[in-house]
This record gives sequence, structure tokens and C-alpha cells, in this order.
Amino acid sequence: MVKTLLVPGLDGSLAPHWQHWWAATDTQALMVDLSDPARPDPVRWEAELAGTILRHPGAVLVGHSLGAVLIARVLNAWPQLNVRGALLVAPAEPDGQPRIQSFAPIRELPLHVPATVVASRNDPWMRFPRARQLAATWQADLIDLGFAGHINTDAGFGPWPAGKQLRDDLLLQSAPRLPIRHAAVSLSPQR
Repeated sequence: MVKTLLVPGLDGSLAPHWQHWWAATDTQALMVDLSDPARPDPVRWEAELAGTILRHPGAVLVGHSLGAVLIARVLNAWPQLNVRGALLVAPAEPDGQPRIQSFAPIRELPLHVPATVVASRNDPWMRFPRARQLAATWQADLIDLGFAGHINTDAGFGPWPAGKQLRDDLLLQSAPRLPIRHAAVSLSPQR
């Protein structure tokens, strides 16, 4: 079974956040433990996420807010990591935000794994056109949730079963292909 690594953002994803709910309801999900969530350090967080991926090869990554940006940083820095896919929910724009400025600029390179960006048209942390542009740059699919705020507890997102379905869609998209066996065929007429 494929492990789902939940990557929280600034200040973590405490109950009743959808990531907390997901970790509590999915035995194959694990909340990534990032040190000092109130004072994120990009170098330390990158190393912590990369280490977790190494312990769970072939995992799908599900990041929210700064966690989504962290996933993009790690996938760009270490493209050789064994990651099955990435679900990037409500990425946060660190440029101009004092608490997360150290994560700027967002890396704008293809992620080289199947990926989906989930964005909102009224997200206070990132404008929708910017999320759309990042999805294109990362070569990720884009899901437009309409007016869903920051897709967090304040926006009414506690349990979020649709998130699990988006993860499942990524798993289907990245499923290993089975080789096709060809039977020997005789081209001569049957007698």
C-alpha cells in the first residue's frame, strides 16, 4: 500500500484541519513532523521532508499552504527522490510575507512527478492567476475550487473527503504499467 505523507504549512495542521482529520482516518497516512512550525526554516524543513521521503519511498505527498511550497522545493532540489505524486493544496506565496519570506522565491521548475495544484479564487495567501501559473510551470494539473478561501479550517475545511479522492486520482495516474504479453501468432494459413 502506498503511504501518503501529509506536509503541513505554517503553524502546522492541528484539529480540526483537514490534514489532521486525514491522518486520523487513513492508516496509510502520516503527518510529516516539521520542527518549529511557528518559525519555519527552509533548509531544516527540506532536510526533514527529504528524510521522511527516504524512509517511505514511493509515497504520495499532500501539502497544504507552505507545505505545498516545501514539496516543490524538495522535488526540485532532489529530483532523484522516489515520489509517486504530489497534491499541492492552496500554495502560499512567501514573497512579501515576513513569517515565510525565507521560502521565497518559489522554485519554478517542472516537478517531474504527477502533480495536482488545488487553488481557490479568493485565497488570501496566493492569487488564483499565480496558482494557475505555478501549476503550468510545475507541469501539474489545476483544480479550481472556486471561492474556497485558503482551503483550511477558517474556510470550513475540516473533514475533506474530496482531498482523498484527488490523491487517489494521482495514484491512478501514476500507477505502474504492466507489460503486455504478446502471444505467438502464426501468419501461415491453418490447415
